[in-house]
Amino acid sequence: MALWQQKLGFSYLLILCLATVVSSHNRPFTVPTVTRLTDSFPTVPIDQAFSKAFGASNVQFLSNGSTATLALDKLSGSGLVSQSRYYYGFFSAAIKLPSGLSPGVVVAFYLSNADKFPHNHDEIDIEILGHDKRNDWVIQTNVYANGSVSTGREEKFYFWFDPTQQYHLYSILWNSYHTVFLVDNVPMREFIHSNTNPSIYPSKPMSVYATIWDGSEWATHGGKYPVNYKYAPFVASFAQVKLSGCISDPTAPVSACSKVNPSAQDPVNGPEFTKLSQQQVAAMDWARRKLMFYSYCNDRPRFKVMPPECH
Repeated sequence: MALWQQKLGFSYLLILCLATVVSSHNRPFTVPTVTRLTDSFPTVPIDQAFSKAFGASNVQFLSNGSTATLALDKLSGSGLVSQSRYYYGFFSAAIKLPSGLSPGVVVAFYLSNADKFPHNHDEIDIEILGHDKRNDWVIQTNVYANGSVSTGREEKFYFWFDPTQQYHLYSILWNSYHTVFLVDNVPMREFIHSNTNPSIYPSKPMSVYATIWDGSEWATHGGKYPVNYKYAPFVASFAQVKLSGCISDPTAPVSACSKVNPSAQDPVNGPEFTKLSQQQVAAMDWARRKLMFYSYCNDRPRFKVMPPECH
């Protein structure tokens, strides 16, 4: 075989090998059709619904307060916190992630009451974890109550799109029946509230947070790839924010959205919010089969006895 033929063959083989290492958003996914829950709730002005939580100089409100950018640089990350606390509700944001290499970067949209209950707080998390040269951004969902991160119940997914190219919707539905995590209205995960796990189901009013921060110690491959500030600043954009829940009134003896005192004020107590439809169940099954690559329920080295909801 001639030398040029050998080189051509090697080049072809190299291209073929590289072609197999494709991002999940380049794979030929057919996304299921789902009801757009986000259309059921109004958008709120970000600059009126939130306060700057940290890194104030890295927060910018744009488009008359309808959009916010959060930046991470060598000096600080940044974050917003809702001005109200909520007990149950639907919480959503359109987010566009930083472009370029982003190992160690964490962009989060979540609910927490750690400021008020530092030793037994609740949390419902959407954390989007940065990538290295060869791997995609990852979305991690987590739920815990009355405890710390060590009691978390994480699940991780790849995307079926490039989350840096345009805005995509990230949503949390939380009520007395279940907590549902959705991406572009596709349910990715349902955490059901039942009598078997009342102590681990978030039950105290929480604030809503939007943040970007340095997760070098754990975010990308367990901390193997830290943030490279050569590529800073890392900027995440938030828009189309929806905060529809029962606003917690600390002076009221019973929350308006509690199980003890159900109220018409609860925006997520209707039949379309208390149970997933067949269409939504099918879409969630698709997401979990195609995109989920980690679930705490399959992590036997971590749990000697599996949590009860895993059975």
